[in-house]
Amino acid sequence: MQTVRDLDSLRVAIDEFRTEGHRVALVPTMGALHAGHMALIEAAKARADRVVASIFVNPKQFGPNEDFDAYPRKENADAAMLEAAGCALLWLPPVEVMYPDGYSTNISVSGVTEHLDGAARPGHFDGVATVVAKLFNQVQPDIALFGEKDYQQLAVIRRMVTDLNVRIEIEGVPTQREEDGLALSSRNIYLSPEEREAARVLPRALGEAARAIAAGGDVAEALTKARGMLAKAGFDPIDYVALHDAGTLDPLTVFDRPARLFAAARIGRTRLIDNLAVE
Repeated sequence: MQTVRDLDSLRVAIDEFRTEGHRVALVPTMGALHAGHMALIEAAKARADRVVASIFVNPKQFGPNEDFDAYPRKENADAAMLEAAGCALLWLPPVEVMYPDGYSTNISVSGVTEHLDGAARPGHFDGVATVVAKLFNQVQPDIALFGEKDYQQLAVIRRMVTDLNVRIEIEGVPTQREEDGLALSSRNIYLSPEEREAARVLPRALGEAARAIAAGGDVAEALTKARGMLAKAGFDPIDYVALHDAGTLDPLTVFDRPARLFAAARIGRTRLIDNLAVE
């Protein structure tokens, strides 16, 4: 596996892939890799000849009181995992390459960012859209893969690619979970043993609500019950438990179209998010 940190070396490597006629996949990450990321790499290998992974902890998608400084960074361990998984190239740009002196461009996607984390974390998705657009321009992949755990992020990227006529396929990969249902996340390492035990209530509450709604139950009642389960388990604050259109992410009060159930809540100092399809 090649590891590159500057744009010239990246472009040489990508040009070599293209000269050899290879289809290229990109898996953007912020590092602190786990089995969920490895599922993205495996899916990418099935859809392309060469897989490029990027690791960049993007300061523009963190708010002023969020965990940018504390976010786990495990470059050597991450590189070893990617190489073992068959990744062809690791793109490791420093901040000064991504945002050099004088950088002043921002990409903002409206509509799908108006609710959920778009409301709870102002500016977050501008940072996501901006860094992903830069990664797309740098790597110029044929396909890029993102996890459905960050479903709103996936919707933002799909909207951006459509609106800007970007010729890159976007593929979502199902959320990877622990045996007790907790979605894999780099932030799970923040959880104490007691918090980890309580955290399993999040997927359980969403699952019960999703089943109730799919069976024709009252949406507001199901959401209220899920919030109660989270509060009883010690989640505080609860940012949202909500039902939204699976495509537009418009909020729903009745289940009359493909939908997604979303939740975000804090247990101790760790903010967890999750979502489930309602079918």
